[in-house]
Amino acid sequence: MALLLSVGTRYRRLNVPGEEDFIGAGIHFCATCDGPFYKGEQMVVIGGGNSALEEGLFLTRFAEKVTLLVRGDSLRASQILQEKAANHPKMEIRFNTTVHEFRGKRRLSGVVVKDGKSNATEEIHPGAVFVFIGLDPNTGFLSNLVELDDWGFVRTFDNMQTSVEGIFAAGDARAGSTKQVASAVGEGAAAALMIRQYLEKLGGRRGYRGD
Repeated sequence: MALLLSVGTRYRRLNVPGEEDFIGAGIHFCATCDGPFYKGEQMVVIGGGNSALEEGLFLTRFAEKVTLLVRGDSLRASQILQEKAANHPKMEIRFNTTVHEFRGKRRLSGVVVKDGKSNATEEIHPGAVFVFIGLDPNTGFLSNLVELDDWGFVRTFDNMQTSVEGIFAAGDARAGSTKQVASAVGEGAAAALMIRQYLEKLGGRRGYRGD
């Protein structure tokens, strides 16, 4: 018998008041999916990595202005993306800035942000907020089954087998994956072939074929 783990990931949340209330109603996690709905409006992107800058630059196609809120005092994105963002006329980068609350009624209408240096707070009013602060794997239930890395992703060998013989992993929850749909599909297909080889070898050891 063999088992393939393909449990995926979920977008990391800020875990601040009001966040869950406005997901899909002003708070989003996909610029391609939802950015066009806010054409001509000001938008906020939260995060300082490659995804945040890539999505922020994409949103400049539709937004009047894109404000990037970065918790620390520097960006973690590639130098090329940093230069593009810094030089884009529609992008503003605010460092040492965190979100403390989302406000609104049926839809998001305000975001309370705090300056990390002065501790001053203010409320800004973007048309939409896009959160790109990472992904969390859905592997909590696997902690006592297979080996996970420090971030909770499943560790695998070259043949996509985990630390437990007969258990394989593929897709976004696998350590080292690219977190792309096309790659996840390819990994699933590759893992299926690895499982087939494993079962054939297992069947050979037991004296029968595993067809």
